[in-house]
Amino acid sequence: MGDISDKILQALRENKLVYTKFLSGNDTGLTNSHQSGIYISKQSYRILFDTPGQKGSNKDKQVIIRWQDELTTESRFIYYGSGTRNEYRITRFGQGFPFLRDEYTGALFVLVQDGQQQYRAYVLNTDDEIEEFLVDLDLSMTETNRLINFAKYIEPSEEELARRETLVFNSIEYKVSEFPDTVTMSAKAHEVKEKIAGSTAFLFKDPDATLIDWIDIEYKLFRKFEDGIYGHKILKGFSSTDEFLQIANSMINRRKSRAGKSFEHHLSAMFHAYGLKFEEQAVTEGNKRPDFLFPSAEAYHDPDFPTDKLITLAAKTTCKDRWRQILNEADRLRSSRKFLCTMQQGISSAQLHEMHEENVVLVVPKPYISSFPREWRDKIWTIRQFIEYVKEIEGIK
Repeated sequence: MGDISDKILQALRENKLVYTKFLSGNDTGLTNSHQSGIYISKQSYRILFDTPGQKGSNKDKQVIIRWQDELTTESRFIYYGSGTRNEYRITRFGQGFPFLRDEYTGALFVLVQDGQQQYRAYVLNTDDEIEEFLVDLDLSMTETNRLINFAKYIEPSEEELARRETLVFNSIEYKVSEFPDTVTMSAKAHEVKEKIAGSTAFLFKDPDATLIDWIDIEYKLFRKFEDGIYGHKILKGFSSTDEFLQIANSMINRRKSRAGKSFEHHLSAMFHAYGLKFEEQAVTEGNKRPDFLFPSAEAYHDPDFPTDKLITLAAKTTCKDRWRQILNEADRLRSSRKFLCTMQQGISSAQLHEMHEENVVLVVPKPYISSFPREWRDKIWTIRQFIEYVKEIEGIK
């Protein structure tokens, strides 16, 4: 896995274009639509063509793609601009092509431009591979379906919002001797979001978009602190290979350890804002500790408290493999629904069927639901839907 990350980093150092996205059901052919091939976001057209497509006409380009450094395809980049269509796709993968099958829905796809018609592509299909890659490249789950931007700043669509965000980020002091803890970092992200938006109304208007924004902002803050702590050392150089490896390992380990906890902190802050009653990491039986238990451990251990008013929620940034870990977190709720909140974009229909059989309900930010197979989308809950459900169970107006 580290080998792929090293190749991508080298490509970026050579100013090559790199694009990454989670493969959706639309990409892998699970939506039964007339569209085919891997969709590339419109703002990332530069990795396919020198100029953007024009509505009213199609254009295409023949390319060679080397997959996983093993398999080569003679593929086609195409812009569909006729009729109602306005999209970019990669098509023509050849017979027996392995990566556009059901089990690759939700895999992370990475495309590198080596030349005008030469490309490399990688498909990462396990939680460990995906998370290791994102950590190695210091990317958040929110920074996909776009070109990788090593400036680490994605311009918002509205000029006023971009101006405010720049002012807020520039007002923060990043030169500290050690990193703030994950609770402090998450709280700082919420503070920055409030300053950018000018109020907290965004949280109650759209909790799904808010969660994505909080995570995105925290990654930007984290990078700024990382630059403040390590930047001078990197510019000065290292006295030995051991010193370099010590700092590099420290950076990688910190990135790995903070991502999951930060996700939980953001959810906790949101639940508090909505007045939900819950405990984090409450003990159910033995060493079992669901991420969130509604309303409390006291209620859970009270045999007179109605089981149908108890709820558990697990929080996992990715869940292609790890979703089964939540099945036995609370003995009282073995036959009840088990909620799993994730930032995963797309999972295979086979995995979703397994989840359904085990009574697992996915909770996903609303903008990401379209990346799942069409026939399963109405069974996936949004963040708002889950919050409203808990409010109803807990009798909160």
